[in-house]
Amino acid sequence: MRARTRRLYTFGIAALLVLAAAALAFFALRENANLFYTPEVLAEKGFPEEGREVKVGGWVEPGSLTYGDGGATMRFVVIDNSPSTITVSFTGVAPDLFREGQGVVATGRFTPEGEFTARQLLAKHDENYQPRELRPLEAGG
Repeated sequence: MRARTRRLYTFGIAALLVLAAAALAFFALRENANLFYTPEVLAEKGFPEEGREVKVGGWVEPGSLTYGDGGATMRFVVIDNSPSTITVSFTGVAPDLFREGQGVVATGRFTPEGEFTARQLLAKHDENYQPRELRPLEAGG
């Protein structure tokens, strides 16, 4: 076999291996992508298939946080910069940083009625976050 033919075979096999690795990585990451839906994306693209666990994110709408079942279950509305909203219910202990007006990412499933039932809440803070111990006392408390 001539050197040129051997180089072409080597190049072809290397290209095939690179394409196979890229395809495997694409399919593996497609299933495990860690993205979240915002109210605007849900309004544009629709709800994910029923029973699939997804993440939704945005801001907790001020004035929307309510408690039920003796304080164990909370309901709130997630908003973004669109007119669309997502109603979320969560049973459990919320993170310390969770409050109205703050960012939130919730992991869970949509009900057939379109409400989101969260099993986990992650509270997001802004770039000016300070631990509770370092915050100045708020007026009146």
